[in-house]
Amino acid sequence: MTDTPAAPRKSAIDRFLNVVEAGGNALPHPATLFAILAMVVVVLSWVFSQFDLSVQHPTTGELITPVNLVSVAGLHRILTGLVTNFTSFAPLGTVLVSLIGIGVAEHSGLIGAALRQLVLAAPRFLLTPVMVFAGVMSNMASEIGYVLLVPLAGLVFLAAGRHPILGMAAAFAGVSGGYSANLLLGTIDPLLAGLSQEAAQIIDPAYTVSPAANWYFMIVSTFLVTGLGWWVTERIVARRFPDAPKEDGGGRIEPMTREERRGLLFALLASAVLTALVVWGTVPADGFLRNPEDGDLLNSPFLQGIVALIFAYGVVAGVAYGIGAGTIKSDADVIKGMGQSMSTLGVYLVLVFFAAQFVAFFNWTQLGLIFAVNGAGLLAQMQLPGIVLFAGFILLTATANLFMGSASAKWALMAPVFVPMFMLLGYSPELTQIGYRIGDSTTNIISPMMSYFALIIAFLQRYEPKAGIGTVVAVMLPYSVTFLIGWTILFSIWMAIGAPIGPGSPLQYIPAG
Repeated sequence: MTDTPAAPRKSAIDRFLNVVEAGGNALPHPATLFAILAMVVVVLSWVFSQFDLSVQHPTTGELITPVNLVSVAGLHRILTGLVTNFTSFAPLGTVLVSLIGIGVAEHSGLIGAALRQLVLAAPRFLLTPVMVFAGVMSNMASEIGYVLLVPLAGLVFLAAGRHPILGMAAAFAGVSGGYSANLLLGTIDPLLAGLSQEAAQIIDPAYTVSPAANWYFMIVSTFLVTGLGWWVTERIVARRFPDAPKEDGGGRIEPMTREERRGLLFALLASAVLTALVVWGTVPADGFLRNPEDGDLLNSPFLQGIVALIFAYGVVAGVAYGIGAGTIKSDADVIKGMGQSMSTLGVYLVLVFFAAQFVAFFNWTQLGLIFAVNGAGLLAQMQLPGIVLFAGFILLTATANLFMGSASAKWALMAPVFVPMFMLLGYSPELTQIGYRIGDSTTNIISPMMSYFALIIAFLQRYEPKAGIGTVVAVMLPYSVTFLIGWTILFSIWMAIGAPIGPGSPLQYIPAG
């Protein structure tokens, strides 16, 4: 009689991931979740209106009480506001406009060619930092880093005689773990800024948050993430995946074609011309992109039109590349690229519709303001240093990200509470947004709820057929922990120095008047 082999004992990481996966799968679709939460807010508005609950508005001194939406007046407001809640939702237009422009650059092949040229031109000893850096830069173009750069990184490392999983890990760390770092602005910046602005206006109806609100911090973070990702890859992950070149020489990639090189040259020249126009409009004191009244750059059409500039760069560079490479033959190809980027947003539009209702209902009830005032009062009594408060907030966000992968969906839930709360403690919405982005980015690479997590497993299985969730997490966990610690330290240093985090974005919130 043959003994049945005992089942392999699961590691602590595997057991933890089973809990995370079960908890995440138990949640409904984010759109359904927002629809449920919107209804819950309506019910809570009735519940809290039955109590003698009120706070004093921190800036106007007005007495704030819960607004009951379970009433005739509340029903009328919901019916008449359903459409405008959606169409006036701040992140909607900015994301659509940005993606139209980036869609042209992606459809023409510009983004793919630029990333490919970047990794192919790097010396062997710089492959790792270049791969991490390319991953960070690719996140400005939505999913292109996941679907193109990660598998390409495996091929590049294989061709260089290194383990392909090492390259994919480095690229994935940059794409997903470095999601809130970049030298340029992408679609996520106006999206999060719009949600932050909606939340900030609970306290200050005139408050605006620029898509470039975190730009300075993002630029420094790009080099931080690249350096940390390089160190983790070579010092920790490489020990598990030593160099083992394939004997058959497989995995080599073709060099850039003449058409692709010509396309990149055309795109570079076109971008240079557009950049020269932007410089001409911003550098001179009377530049045409400055505020026409006082010449100010912070409150200027330039910064207020960042989304339009993202659109313009995407279209101009994309069309130029397409002409040079021969991938764009007519205006129909340009429109096709724009249309393809829009065709991927069906689920997003549904999500935004319900998220917009939740945010609007929550604002109408004034519960967010009441919770923020009471929460701020409690935190003020605790007298904790700001760095400690934000470190806790970063950890809370990082934990929540394990169960809910969408950055915009989480921020739509958290911003209406935490942005006003920190504003009442004297911290700007832009600073709170940075804290959120750090926590959200650092655990992307170990969260099974991240939308591309299954795709990463499939890529790894090409070289490790038995790879699964535990494999990905075991590989990426060192990046996640290192990024979380390193980024939090940078955030703390930034707060201590008091440097601006973006153009016209202070760390402190000072009520107007």
